[in-house]
Amino acid sequence: MDIQTGQIVSTPSTLESLEKQLSCPICLDMFTKPVVILPCQHNLCRSCANDLYDSRNPYHFSGGIFRCPTCRFEVVLDRHGVYGLQRNLLVENIIDIYKQQLENGGGGGLEPPLKDKDTKELMCQEHEDERINIYCVTCQVPTCSMCKVFGQHKDCEVSPLKSIYEVQKAELKNSVDMLASSNNCMQAMIAQMEDTCKTVEENSQLQKQRLGEKFDLLYAILEERKAQLLDHITQEQDEKVAVVRSLVQQYNEQLQASTKLMDRASQSMDNSNIAEFLISAKKFIAEAKDTAKNSQIQRPEPGFEKMDHFTLFTDDVEAMLAKMDFEAGEEDEEDFEEAEEEEEE
Repeated sequence: MDIQTGQIVSTPSTLESLEKQLSCPICLDMFTKPVVILPCQHNLCRSCANDLYDSRNPYHFSGGIFRCPTCRFEVVLDRHGVYGLQRNLLVENIIDIYKQQLENGGGGGLEPPLKDKDTKELMCQEHEDERINIYCVTCQVPTCSMCKVFGQHKDCEVSPLKSIYEVQKAELKNSVDMLASSNNCMQAMIAQMEDTCKTVEENSQLQKQRLGEKFDLLYAILEERKAQLLDHITQEQDEKVAVVRSLVQQYNEQLQASTKLMDRASQSMDNSNIAEFLISAKKFIAEAKDTAKNSQIQRPEPGFEKMDHFTLFTDDVEAMLAKMDFEAGEEDEEDFEEAEEEEEE
């Protein structure tokens, strides 16, 4: 900054660095006020931070957590959510100065970023002295002007590289956003499935306890049956947990593959060479769409975690056992048979 004029004076390289520092890692645009600072000292638009927080904490019980998209630091929030985070007034002031200088223009103000002179440009393979400067819409490949005038693309429809670059970059950004949204859904589903596993185990343990309490009322002749019923519960528990664990593993694999693809696509967006970007963008866009399309959300059926069908009722058995005796007389036997007939009726 010029101390006498109060204007920002920067070279193209410092300008690009400043723009990068003032970009939100979620929306990839310049920060939108208010700007919040995380405990890890990274900044986010509060609206973007709120969207990220909502995707990880859909129920908003009391506070929640989400990870910083820059360093993956786990941010723990209280009941105020992202509105409890401190605003970064310094960054907001820098953005105001930056925008003001762009509006003023000229004379010591900010100039549009220039292309780095050291950047290596791709040259046409057919015409080695010609740089790639147009895009063949018909063949969907970057090419040079000579190819359009005299070469194999003379009958094709062409367009400036810049326009195709902006279109495909926007399309790739949308694809990356779709992947991010899909990943958030899968992460939420994995968390719900982990809770389902825990609920299945807790309900199973509760039924075991109830079953044990009922069998404690019976004599030793029922112990073998008790063990058999316990095995039935354990077997269904293992089967249900195995099903959910299998789904969790599938989602983890999809999440890992999707995250890797998102990282590679995000890295390609940072490529300053337009031609190289266009060559790889189409592939990433197709892969991103296929990955997002194939990430189908599956979940266990409602009531899958319940184990109520293992509840054991022993009232009739207890009543029958209460009337049993080691040496029943004839009168006692008759009373016992009458009691059984009344219960059957």
